[in-house]
Amino acid sequence: MIPKLSFLPFKKFTNKSEVFRPSRREFLKIGSLATGGFMLGVNFQCSGPKGETLTFAPNAYLSINGDNLVTIIAHRSEMGTGIRTSLPMIVADELGADWKSVKIEQAVGDEATYGDQNTDGSYSIRMFFEPMRRAGATARHMLMEAAGKKWDVDPSGCDTRNGQVIHAASGQQVDFSDLLDLLQDMEIPDQETLKLRKLSDYKLIGKDVPIYDVKDIVHGKALFGADMDLPGQQIAVIQRSPVVGAKVINYAEDKALEVPGVKQVIKISGNGAHPGLNKPLEGIAVIADNTWAAIKGRAALQVEWDLGENKDYQCAAQMEDMIRETLGDGKLRREKGDVKTALGSAGKVLEKTYQAPYYAHATIEPPAALAHYKEDGTVEIWAPTQHPQWARDSVAEALELDAANVRVNVTLLGGGFGRKSKPDYVVEAALLSRAIKKPVRVQWTREDDIHHDFYHSHSAQRIKAGLDAQGNLIAWNHHTVFPAIGGTSSADELHPSDGEMGLGCTDFPYDVANIRIESHEAKAHTRIGWLRSVSNIHHAFAISSMLDEIAEVRGMDPVEHILSLLGEDRQLSFNEEMEGEYPNYGEDITAYPWDTARMKRVIERVSAEANWSKSIQDGKAMGFAAHKSFLTYVACIVEVSRDENGKITIPEVHYAVDCGIAVNTDRIRSQFEGGAQFASSLAMSSAINFENGQVKQNNFDSYQIIRMPQAPKQIYTHIIESQEKPTGVGEPPVPPYIPALCNALYKLNGKRIYELPVKEAFV
Repeated sequence: MIPKLSFLPFKKFTNKSEVFRPSRREFLKIGSLATGGFMLGVNFQCSGPKGETLTFAPNAYLSINGDNLVTIIAHRSEMGTGIRTSLPMIVADELGADWKSVKIEQAVGDEATYGDQNTDGSYSIRMFFEPMRRAGATARHMLMEAAGKKWDVDPSGCDTRNGQVIHAASGQQVDFSDLLDLLQDMEIPDQETLKLRKLSDYKLIGKDVPIYDVKDIVHGKALFGADMDLPGQQIAVIQRSPVVGAKVINYAEDKALEVPGVKQVIKISGNGAHPGLNKPLEGIAVIADNTWAAIKGRAALQVEWDLGENKDYQCAAQMEDMIRETLGDGKLRREKGDVKTALGSAGKVLEKTYQAPYYAHATIEPPAALAHYKEDGTVEIWAPTQHPQWARDSVAEALELDAANVRVNVTLLGGGFGRKSKPDYVVEAALLSRAIKKPVRVQWTREDDIHHDFYHSHSAQRIKAGLDAQGNLIAWNHHTVFPAIGGTSSADELHPSDGEMGLGCTDFPYDVANIRIESHEAKAHTRIGWLRSVSNIHHAFAISSMLDEIAEVRGMDPVEHILSLLGEDRQLSFNEEMEGEYPNYGEDITAYPWDTARMKRVIERVSAEANWSKSIQDGKAMGFAAHKSFLTYVACIVEVSRDENGKITIPEVHYAVDCGIAVNTDRIRSQFEGGAQFASSLAMSSAINFENGQVKQNNFDSYQIIRMPQAPKQIYTHIIESQEKPTGVGEPPVPPYIPALCNALYKLNGKRIYELPVKEAFV
């Protein structure tokens, strides 16, 4: 099955009702305490000798108990982004809670209660900013009304602050908890007339708020997927097919069982050469008392494979084929004007080809999942999943259960980047637990993760640009080719979807009279998935590198060049020029238009903050790029430096970001700092290679992420103050960084970069 997501590039969304966007009215239907609507829930809990304690729970996200403790449910997955902190911040700020007296609890996977829980695509804040405000405001208005009754005053003269209701005129104040008895028979306020706080009145939103779990994380108390244990559980590691679509012929079960601690060997059947995004690969699972025994047992299996149709796949050969494909006409995806005529009459034509490799997610915590199949036919899961609902539904499908019989508990994630939204490892654990009638934790090793990922596809792009006699850019012809995510599920999916094309390619925003964008066929020979920023990565690399080269040919400063190409301030939709539909990350283009004025503002801001005028110095250089992704506008300047030994470092990185309302500025900066490090690895050292259908890399020795000496030394994130709708910040840091770095290296060394990773002497 395919998850219901608004931005996923492998699905063509035509039915907008599939996208969970709670309106003000729809928000009333979300609460688990609702029966026939969004009704007040007052729970009675015995508290020993003190008698009964009331708990005020007006919706699914919020409750207040008799100790004045505010409990807020975090329904998205925490993987370092801080979303487990930022969404509850919104509730607490609108409520007027004392943040020091807020407890955050993680929700189980339950779409009927909480709405979409998939923490992917940088849309958690975008989707739930308004619902979270309304969750807090609903409780605030009810508390103010209760206080008005208590004091016999007009509730509109009351406010909430630090866990109390306050009546400024009389100076009276009361803890939330002291009003619980008055709230029992109160009705939910009319949501159409519910008044939200002004942005200027917030005490938390727009400020630096450390992540809620930070102390537990740094003290080693936080629980991640691999930390979960149950009494009597077994550990499983799996020998998976070395080539996607391979089938087991034979294996030495007796040899594995000779290893002390190994209890059982179980086969998991695969799903062919196009296994889909939620099903396990074929493999042999070794069940043991501990991880070490399971690993040693797996090593003894001596599996013989029928490698199947992908056994001869060579990614280098496919790259050559893809480059050749771009030399001809492709499938038209967007057209404006007449590119071929414009190129034919151009005074100068630039034509460049750009290559990027396969990438692995390489999360610091490899996948792990604990499943307990119970005697009553239900199954409970503990997993570091970005998408608990998809995990639940995939387990139900694999075990032929009703989804109501599957419960998914979400642990902290040691990194996600899109990998842990795919539930294959969760399904593995559930299948094995059912087979042995005991709890089973499936543990992937680093090598498993590198060998069996859902990879970011390699790509080839050819761009032809035409300049007239005066040097004006009059034609832009972009050819892009890469195995599509849809090819993971279907051999017929040979072109990228409208969604993938809309990630930085067909949404080319520059004021050029003639534009033609084309895609070409490429077959998926491995599992392709979405990785942080998806095809924005390779599209931004090619486009921003080419624009920098065009600026040089035109004799223009790169920053001034982009500002001029953006043209007059205007809002773009692209649909009138598209062959398909511009998906706009699942949002209505009229609500979230491509706004050139906002892009100009981030460009001007980053130029000023980085002191762009000093961009070329002895032994130092700066590179610039700007890119909009996931509805967020980002401009980036990277400084590189070369020492007397020729070693290159990155002293400074400057970002300017317009993400609309900035909820937690600490987390925004952290995401951009992490994004710069992540993008540095993609640009400088990371690459997956396939030979004979198999991944050649094994661990971080061969699939290299940057080390401390290679990392940018200072990363500055300049946040544009805005009252526009909030967008996302997890993925937008990555796309502009890579071309900004490449453009800086060109200015330092005089050599343009057309292929990633960069082969430079970084220390």
